[in-house]
Order: sequence, then C-alpha cells, then structure tokens
Amino acid sequence: MFSRHRKSRVLFALSDIVLIGIAFAAAYQTRSLLHLKQRFSMSPERVFLVLGFSVFAWVATGLWLKVYEKLDSWHPRVVLRDSARQCAIGGSGVALLQYILRLQPEISRPFVVLFAAYAWMLLLVFRLGWGRMAGAIRREFAAPHYVMVVGTGERAIRMAEAIERYADYGVRLTGFLDEQTGPDASSAGAEITLGSIYKVRPIAELPSILRQHVVDEIIFAVGSERLADLEEAFLLCDEEGVRTRVAVDFFPHVNSTVSLDRVGDTPLLTFSAAPDDEVRLLVKRVTDVAVAAVGLVLLAPLMALVAALIRLTSPGPAIFRQVRCGLNGRRFLFYKFRSMCENAEELKPALEHLSARETAFKIPDDPRLTPLGRYLRKFSIDEWPQLWSVLRGDMSLVGPRPAVPGEVDRYKRWQRRRLRMRPGLTCIWAISGRDTVDFETWMKLDMQYIDNWSLALDWKILLRTIPRVLIGRGAN
Repeated sequence: MFSRHRKSRVLFALSDIVLIGIAFAAAYQTRSLLHLKQRFSMSPERVFLVLGFSVFAWVATGLWLKVYEKLDSWHPRVVLRDSARQCAIGGSGVALLQYILRLQPEISRPFVVLFAAYAWMLLLVFRLGWGRMAGAIRREFAAPHYVMVVGTGERAIRMAEAIERYADYGVRLTGFLDEQTGPDASSAGAEITLGSIYKVRPIAELPSILRQHVVDEIIFAVGSERLADLEEAFLLCDEEGVRTRVAVDFFPHVNSTVSLDRVGDTPLLTFSAAPDDEVRLLVKRVTDVAVAAVGLVLLAPLMALVAALIRLTSPGPAIFRQVRCGLNGRRFLFYKFRSMCENAEELKPALEHLSARETAFKIPDDPRLTPLGRYLRKFSIDEWPQLWSVLRGDMSLVGPRPAVPGEVDRYKRWQRRRLRMRPGLTCIWAISGRDTVDFETWMKLDMQYIDNWSLALDWKILLRTIPRVLIGRGAN
C-alpha cells in the first residue's frame, strides 16, 4: 500500500544480496581455518562465478517462493520455514553447479554446508528484527504520510481501519470528508471513533483543508454512483497536485485481481479472474517449450514403438485426434495414442448411461478399451503425444485438462472459469486421485489451481505427478 510495500520488496531482495555476500565470505574464512584433509582455496575467477551464481540462486528462489511478498505480515514460524527452504534450495543449487560445470578442483562440500547455514542464520536474524528496526528508522527519519478518506459509510470505515494498520509505516489518517452536499451533508462536529477519534468535515471544506493542513493523499471510498458528483473534488486535487485514489470494491463478491491499464489516452480498470502476470506467464511458457521439446526428443524412439504396437494389436490409426477447448474456449486438435477400439466414438451414445460423471463422460473399466490401451491408460503413456500440443502452445504442462466442446456446453457458469487458464497435461486433480475424483470436486480443484497459481505450484504438481504416473495410481 502507498507504494512503500513495493519498495520494501526491493529492499529485502537487496538485503539478501548483501547478506549472501557476507555469508559467502564467512563460510570461506571458516572453511580455510578448518584443518581438514583437503586444502581449500578459490581463484578470484572461481569466487566471482560461485558468488554470482549464489546471489542469483537465492534471490530467484525468494521470488519463486514469494518470500518478498509476505515480508510485512510474517509470523516467526513462517520466517523460519521460508528462510530454511530458500537456503536449502540455494545451497543445493551451488552443489548442482559443481556437477553441471564439472569444476576442478571441486567446490568443498563443507564450504557449501557452512555457506547455507550462515546464510540461513543471517537471513533469519535480519528478517525477524526487521520490523523493530524499520519502525525505529521511520520514526527517526521518515516524514509521516497524511491521508484523508472521502466517505462515511461501511466502505470508508473499512478503508480507514486498513489505513490505521499501516501506522508503523508512517501513514497517518487525519480524518473523513462527507461526500454528501447540501442538506444531506453531515453536521459540523461529527466524529468517527476507530483506533482514534476522527473529525468528519463536509466535502465543501476541501479547498480550505488543503490550504491549511498537510494532506498527502485522499482516498475516495464511496459508491460508484457518487463518483460523478465528486468530479469537482477530483479536479481540485489534480490542480493542487494531491494524490487521489479510488476504492474500487463496488462489486464486493468479485474476487478478481484489479489493475489499471491504458489504451491510447483512455485509462481502463481491469478485473482479472485468472493469472495475468505477464512475466511469470512468460516463464511458464518458456518452461513448457523447453520441457516439451526435450521430452519429444527423448521419447521419440519409445513413441515410435508404442505406435507400432497399437497398429499391430488392433485395427485403426495409432493416434487418436479430437477437437478440444483450450484457452478462453479456443478450439484445437488434441492428440493421444489410441487406447480404444477404432469405432469408440460411434459406441459412445449407447454407453452414456454407464458414465460415472454427470457432465464429463467417464466409464470405469470402459469396455471400448483395448488390452494394450488399458496399459497405456494406467501409466498415462497415451498422453505422450500431447507434448506436441504443449510445444505448439495449445496446452501447457500444468493446467486444467482440456474438455470436449459438448462437455463445456453443459458447464455451470462458475465452471466455465477453468477455460481462462491454458489447459495442461496434469493439474491438482492428478495428485488428488486422478480418475477417482468426482466431477464437482474436479472442477473445484481446477478453480483452486487458478486462484493460487504460481510457478512454484506448477513444479510441485509436476514433481508429485511423476510418481503417481509411474505406479499407475488412480487411472482408469
């Protein structure tokens, strides 16, 4: 809030860089003093390489784990856990660097352990003491930031209570302005009692308030129907250079992320009901392309063998093609190794009464499966051709499974939001029972994925999917 939280994130990332440098130097000196069997030393070039990689690994891990987004509301237990995870991953990265680059002489293992331990202790001490230290710095050196709230209703009260919680950041709530004008305006001397007692002044007094008092910012926490009537107040603040903000909780039950965009000279208030962080989505896409490309190359001989076995054991093509719904409902051609008899789609209407799911067609022990197809399904081998769809951009490694258009037509309104994320090979449902999960739970798990999406969650799902696929658990 008030951009200071964003500055805190940058400060914590910079502090990590400094603390990692100190931990590196301390670990280096400690290891040099230890009289172990092997002597320990690094050339300046090696120090530059390892230290540079370590700084990158620690900060990247912090971003990946969203460490810097939780800083101002950390509980000591969370600090302990996240700092330990960050240092464990960072230290493992340094160890992995040795095996990737085959550095000679090898990086000392005791040094890596000392480095990670020192880094953890330094990060822990700094982060646990940050609150008190930052508060003291702000009290001594930072000028208070004075804020007024326009409005006296429930929305304005909630906003004022939130502002009071930022008192440690130097933010000071100085009072309220009644948005009503004329006979409906609040009487002079009205007060609102929260953590302190605040005066309510008529909006008509705003010009004199700006002349006589220090006001850094004004927040308009009123209903959308009142904004047009307050244009004069907005213009006054604009002319005097006072920052203004508008609380946009006009739709209290909308859970979308709100951001401000611009098309030409027109500002747009944007509500996003699905992830829209372009940088992180780009990283996700790059990961998809890299993993899919490597997967297709490595699996090519096995895929050729599987295709040959399918053709030899049952009549029909090796690859099954079907139209599916992708991102935002876009249609694309979906590929799988054929695991059913050649006329499976023609038999589907006669078997619909056996479906275990109301919307998505799913039959336990489907009679259309071929003997080889049962094996392919059990270990998800039939899904391998979808790596091509991932490479093309129709799918992702992780995301809601692509549905056929007929199923989408039967979705409830809230279920259609799963189309706002690129479909994937696996998702939360895959690590929660796969085909044993009922349809309603399946949809809710997809919403859970969309609402909590992060790069870390993608990797967690991928790593937990692999053993389930290898043992064939939950697949029909």
